[in-house]
Amino acid sequence: MSGSNGNGRVVPAAYPPPVDPQQEFIKRTLDDEDERIEVGVAIVGGGTAGLATANRLLQLLADDPETLERLGEVPVAVIEKAKVCGGHNLSGAVVRPGPLEELYPDLTREDWRKEGWAFGEVTKEAVYLTPTAKRSIRIPTPPPFKNHGNEVISVSALARYQQRLAEEAGAYVLTETAATQLLVEDGRVRGVRSGDKGRGKDGEPLGNFEPGTDITAQFTVLAEGCWGHLTGPAIREFDLAAGAEPQVWELGVKEIWKVPKPLDRLIHTMGPWPLKLSSKYGQVGGSWIYPMKDEKTGDDLVSIGFVVELDYADATTSVHDLLQQFKTHPLVRRILEGGERVGWGAKALPGGGYWSMPKLTMPGALLVGDSAGMVDTLALKGVHHCIKSGILAGETIYRALKNGETSLESYEDAVERSSIGKELYAVRNGRQPLQKGLLLGGPLSGLAQVTKGKLPPGRLSWHRNDSIPMFVGDSKDDYPKPDGKYTFDKLSSVFITGNATRDDAPNHIRVRKSVPREVAETWKWMCPAGVYEIPEDAPEHGNVDVIVNYTNCVQCGAITAKGGRLTTPEGGDGPLYQQT
Repeated sequence: MSGSNGNGRVVPAAYPPPVDPQQEFIKRTLDDEDERIEVGVAIVGGGTAGLATANRLLQLLADDPETLERLGEVPVAVIEKAKVCGGHNLSGAVVRPGPLEELYPDLTREDWRKEGWAFGEVTKEAVYLTPTAKRSIRIPTPPPFKNHGNEVISVSALARYQQRLAEEAGAYVLTETAATQLLVEDGRVRGVRSGDKGRGKDGEPLGNFEPGTDITAQFTVLAEGCWGHLTGPAIREFDLAAGAEPQVWELGVKEIWKVPKPLDRLIHTMGPWPLKLSSKYGQVGGSWIYPMKDEKTGDDLVSIGFVVELDYADATTSVHDLLQQFKTHPLVRRILEGGERVGWGAKALPGGGYWSMPKLTMPGALLVGDSAGMVDTLALKGVHHCIKSGILAGETIYRALKNGETSLESYEDAVERSSIGKELYAVRNGRQPLQKGLLLGGPLSGLAQVTKGKLPPGRLSWHRNDSIPMFVGDSKDDYPKPDGKYTFDKLSSVFITGNATRDDAPNHIRVRKSVPREVAETWKWMCPAGVYEIPEDAPEHGNVDVIVNYTNCVQCGAITAKGGRLTTPEGGDGPLYQQT
């Protein structure tokens, strides 16, 4: 495959990572029975979607002791690679409360806040255009940004709460455990294999080495969030993306600030500043600023973040640095000035919406939440879809277990008929026009929103993020120099995540070591954790060798959108998010 698009521009897709997903991440033979762990239902991922599945399934099993008993000693196992559930979870997050109220009907919203994962109902909101570094223009709130009555939450704290409920109901939660292979036998998913622990940089077993284990289950739930390590191979193995548009991705970088005075409203900005307006740069994105009142401490907090589609062409686009630049705007300074940054994190999110969602079931398994691409990126909303999909998955699995059924395909129809299918279908053509840039695509995107996807008619297509030709541009010239008090560099940001990846852990990032300068610059600037470096003596043009500081990685997943591949790290590695 040629490395350029015919006019000298370099395409990251021409330099695929050294990985064969189906060969490496699917295991086709099971260990002997006495060497494996048997559970009723295996859920891969202890985020909001996976734990909603566990919570709903266990609610139903609590009223059906006969079915519960048939599942054995471990009716439900949740396999989570972080130190605790929620440790790798990050979102804005303002959620529509309906699915949470459905899943936890005995809890009031005041109870949510007392538990420490909710921070207040949205009563006021504002949306601004930021045409320059100094100006802001308030505009009428577009329909996707109407949040009156929604709740500001922390998804990492919510997941910890859901973990507690799951364990109290009888789930076996295996934290610090990576699921590294999908068990597939005779065309059916039979469970997962956990990863080895205690290997050195070169894969050699160390003194504390523990081999992985086959974990077999009657049904398996892939709830891995964005860039599921096993979801991708499963989609290929079972051809789940047949007929769908390619998935596309966005990257969000977030900070939590303790502020001296409360913010009284939820704020979004739609740019174009600090992004470049010219379509040559391919930059589309926006920001959020959400008020958070901590009921336990009384602290006034603010969640602030910046999101950029990973469709851009300027290799020097850096979402972390764009967030720092955004904070220099007077609109933002008035909110944060005199405060203290207390949290930071980064995460990619699926942006393809309705047309990019794969088939949701395969023999023996199903997909929930972000693993299935259930995000409305027009409204910056996905958490309520994660919860709702978990409810529907739990109910589908329960019926199959009770009735001795082997198929989970009824879940497909349940999702389509639910709020998930209806809401995503209504915005099905809203983001694709923005691939043409804000000036050309903005009016078409607005038309799609107003007509609920009827205009432009038909199905609008996506192109893959890694098919965009890259150039080394000048976006980097506008980023502020970090002062360590108000604007920050990447490494100090990684430090406050609690990242505990050991220095001698195996490398979980797959990239070509020698790539064109344009690709190397893309990785270097894109990564919010400073994982990729270019040697100082590297040539200005042609191929360069890339240094990969993989122990910095916060597992945001963005690299997989632009020519690399994130694979499962050792269990327990990575960040330990608390408030994100």
